[in-house]
Amino acid sequence: MNHKKELGIYLHIPFCVQKCNYCDFLSFPASETVREAYVEALRDEIAAFEEAGDYQAVSVFFGGGTPSVLRPEQISALLDSVRNRFEVRKHAEITMECNPGTDTDFPALKQTGINRISFGVQSADDSVLRMLGRIHTWADAEDSFQRARAAGFDNLSADLIFSLPGQTVQAWRRTLEAVLALHPEHISAYSLIIEEGTPFYSRYHAEDQRRADGEKTSLLPDEEEEREMYRLTGNLLAGSGYRQYEISNYARPGFESVHNNGYWIRREYAGFGLGASSQIRDQRYKNTADLKTYMKRQWEPCETQVITEKEAMSETMFLGMRRMDGVDRAMFRRTFGQEIDEAFPGVTDRLIRLGLIESENNHIRLTPKGIDLSNYVFSEYL
Repeated sequence: MNHKKELGIYLHIPFCVQKCNYCDFLSFPASETVREAYVEALRDEIAAFEEAGDYQAVSVFFGGGTPSVLRPEQISALLDSVRNRFEVRKHAEITMECNPGTDTDFPALKQTGINRISFGVQSADDSVLRMLGRIHTWADAEDSFQRARAAGFDNLSADLIFSLPGQTVQAWRRTLEAVLALHPEHISAYSLIIEEGTPFYSRYHAEDQRRADGEKTSLLPDEEEEREMYRLTGNLLAGSGYRQYEISNYARPGFESVHNNGYWIRREYAGFGLGASSQIRDQRYKNTADLKTYMKRQWEPCETQVITEKEAMSETMFLGMRRMDGVDRAMFRRTFGQEIDEAFPGVTDRLIRLGLIESENNHIRLTPKGIDLSNYVFSEYL
């Protein structure tokens, strides 16, 4: 019997063809020479991880940036480094984010051991894709799905964004219907967040603030339109055989994301690469975001946080309630040695009275009303 702890592994590939207008992720264009040198530094960092023997990796996730700008042999080399350092569970989920605008060799990628691809589709409308600063068209997305299927991939995900500037509920419906016609196993649908430091911030921050204050908006959908888009997503996808298993994620049975689910259940994770974050035991730490420093193999964390038991309890509640299954009372008791109601006196009962959460079959979960007001619910457990 394997007594090693489960671990998620994240590999950050910070390179992209061009920065999208809404993106605040750590990413930038780079030459092939820089990319090759970075891959070697990343392999060295993986090899230097001292606690690998305590863990069994259940998922590996290539995020970015745009990991599909790497050559298949570079992806293969990185996976070799992971397997050489860690015990990787048989049939572990190994995901790579992929931009439909990159010329991906899917048969070669399949040979590396990647078994799940998450496509950054975002929209089925070419004018919206241009507005977002994406490098692909809807036809590129369709082609990428078809080529991935032909190469034997049977676990494909599509990332989508709604509540976009000028978007109507009907326009969002057209995107959902177009993506459903591709038959992905998994769909992530996120509401646009206007992030500081992005081109969208300078264009839409004032409008976003007015919306947050409940004022009328002209450039962005208002709060009720956003809620209507969200409800439409759940209804349309449920009618097509997808189960909503997290606030923003939907999957056909058996295709829920192992890696992302790990974050919501607070599974430990090791992040490698520029700016990558890790959570090992009771510590959370983050790599340097400076490329020159990283290339010099200076991997001392630039940020470290010791997670107290109270913080761990709070995270268990607000992360766990992102999942439609909610938080298991028995799991909380086993983990922390006390009941949820002891750790957060009166909070659960009050939220139940407000109709924001429900307690059923020993689980606490958000109600539909609670999903609309989820930030408030989560704050109550902080």
